[in-house]
Amino acid sequence: MPATVRLLSTLAVLRALEEVRAACEAEADVALEVAFGPTNDMLARLAAGEVADAAILTATAVEAMIAEGKMLAESRVDLALSGIGLAVRAGAPRPDISTPEALRAALLAIPSIVVSRAGASGAVFAGVVARLGIADAVAAKSLVIPIGLTAELVARGEAAMAVQQVSELLAVAGVDLVGPLPPPLQHRALFSAAVFSASPEAAAATRLLRCLGAALTPALLRRHGLEPPPSEKA
Repeated sequence: MPATVRLLSTLAVLRALEEVRAACEAEADVALEVAFGPTNDMLARLAAGEVADAAILTATAVEAMIAEGKMLAESRVDLALSGIGLAVRAGAPRPDISTPEALRAALLAIPSIVVSRAGASGAVFAGVVARLGIADAVAAKSLVIPIGLTAELVARGEAAMAVQQVSELLAVAGVDLVGPLPPPLQHRALFSAAVFSASPEAAAATRLLRCLGAALTPALLRRHGLEPPPSEKA
């Protein structure tokens, strides 16, 4: 009987993971139970006592847990790089955001913006609008959700523009990707996976992560708005 592996995962790899899930369950001989959410939400759940066999989090979070002895260093697999972008409702005009100046004008012109408090994108976006000198103007028309996919609110017509990881924006039907933040303002997060030291299914979880690392090919990642990780860890 396949071992049951419980995985906590960032929303950034939601669609990519769904695409390879069945194949990796079969190859690793596991039955996967997965819960998705922002990294900060996952960390809060773990701190509150939630138990899992492995997790896909930001590389920074994984490195911290390895340093604390909570995750197995030898099980770490770097999976994907993800940048932050903007989306509008399907069919709506897509503003130019190709330069910092164009992005500034677009953010000032848009009537409402939805961001996620728990996701890394929210913190990065706050820094971006501060650098552009429009933090107060953007805050006045921002809708902040605690967790979840911001683009869902845009698809329902509850906000005009969504900010989140590009892969998370692409995971929602009914929106159009405007594009990633311009290079001078972009922040790309590395997402990594590792097995928890206390997992009773460490061997099975390690097999699963190894499969995910191989199955999430560059072409598949790019199809879901992600980029392959660096070949070597910094």
